[in-house]
Amino acid sequence: MDRNDAVMSDWRQRALALESEVAKAVIGQARAIRLINTAVFARGHVLLQGDVGVGKTTLLRAFAQVLGGDFGRTEGTIDLMPNDLIYYTYISAEGKPAVEPGPLIRHGENLAIFFFNEINRARPQVHSLLLRVMAERSVSAFNREFRFPHLLVFADRNRVEREETFEISAAARDRFMMEVTIDAPADDAERRQLMFDPRFHDTDRLVGALASALVAYEELNQVSELIQRGVQASDALQAYALNLWRATSAPADYGVRLSDVDTAQLMLAGASPRGMSLLMRAARVAAWLDGRDYVAPEDVQAVFVETIAHRLCYQPVYEMRRQEISGRLMSGIMASVAAP
Repeated sequence: MDRNDAVMSDWRQRALALESEVAKAVIGQARAIRLINTAVFARGHVLLQGDVGVGKTTLLRAFAQVLGGDFGRTEGTIDLMPNDLIYYTYISAEGKPAVEPGPLIRHGENLAIFFFNEINRARPQVHSLLLRVMAERSVSAFNREFRFPHLLVFADRNRVEREETFEISAAARDRFMMEVTIDAPADDAERRQLMFDPRFHDTDRLVGALASALVAYEELNQVSELIQRGVQASDALQAYALNLWRATSAPADYGVRLSDVDTAQLMLAGASPRGMSLLMRAARVAAWLDGRDYVAPEDVQAVFVETIAHRLCYQPVYEMRRQEISGRLMSGIMASVAAP
């Protein structure tokens, strides 16, 4: 085993330990935990969606706790403005105006996680600032450039409320590597535990009890690149991924049929080159977490829905039915495109 293999094997054990630690605070969400962990080691931003009170915030806070590094947070509100992320003003004890750094720049280059709670309550102007931060990991303030080389953005939104909310634009959603849906556990034993075990009734104590800084966050970029270079994709696997890409633009050409949708007229735009690149980054990490140095079709399938579905643009007549159509379309594509 050469040095890089040893490093990757050691980090894989740390990554799996990280998952186990998060699972102590969030039960019944093994798939979501694996997906977020995949995004962390692929260095991609994550958006969670789901109903109210299903544990979205707890899950993201748990990851921030175990990953370590400095942590910034803001709550989406209808009156939040972009500058509120960068600075805030107040009257000092001496009665004079004062300015302090906001949550985005307070920790400088050491910022590892920025958590945006209820992102769909914030205005589009705030989303635009977040777009730049996510794409460039930098922001201008106080006549200087703040850079965040280790930054991941975690955000959540609920899919129930529509009043006083602002739907995230397609461009903004495309900056997230994954959009992960969180549902309440279906297992009765897990539901009973959430209802009656007092440990789950105090979120602050629950998250605070987790081990902190299980991984060296400042090394994650380097480890991620080792994974990307070390996990190979065969010619057959590459051809499979290319066919999946084509099917997102023209599902009818690949035999995808939905009973109440004309799939030949469904798509306005399929997945982008950036989206497919992020799909393969995530698939390589999925293979690594499963202990392999090559990408298998099941690795691509494991992350396909969460990395691609939110990037597809439907014709306007179908866009309002996105939530209803999306899952069936993605399942149809994976079932119709032959895997090697």
